[in-house]
Amino acid sequence: MSDIKITTQDRAGRKCASSGSKWEPIMGYSRAVRSGNTIAVTGCVGINADGTYSKSLADQTARSLAIIQAAIESLGGEIEHVIRTRMYVTNVSAWEEVARVHGSVFGEIRPATTIVEVARLIDGDAQIEIEADAIVP
Repeated sequence: MSDIKITTQDRAGRKCASSGSKWEPIMGYSRAVRSGNTIAVTGCVGINADGTYSKSLADQTARSLAIIQAAIESLGGEIEHVIRTRMYVTNVSAWEEVARVHGSVFGEIRPATTIVEVARLIDGDAQIEIEADAIVP
């Protein structure tokens, strides 16, 4: 995760995290937002630091979860605080590949989760996008 750079700033009484994506200012969103003890992480695709994607769905899933973890930690949370994930995949028949990676991170945490097939994601090389919500005690 050392190649995942997250910065934070306070905005309108909330703490916002940015991954430096060129789309954040264009679309007007943050990688993650903390309000009180709640952290919401926007959809994260499994893009590598150099802008490429692995051809492996498992690798993209792991990368998405690493970005989510970095965003949560930048806002004072931990991966154990995640209460919900939502996964959007372009090929739901490969759900078990996604499930194994998700389970390796969340097997003991057991957040509520959803996996849905979508026609495509914003970047044609992306096979998965994951959102997460966390509550920090």
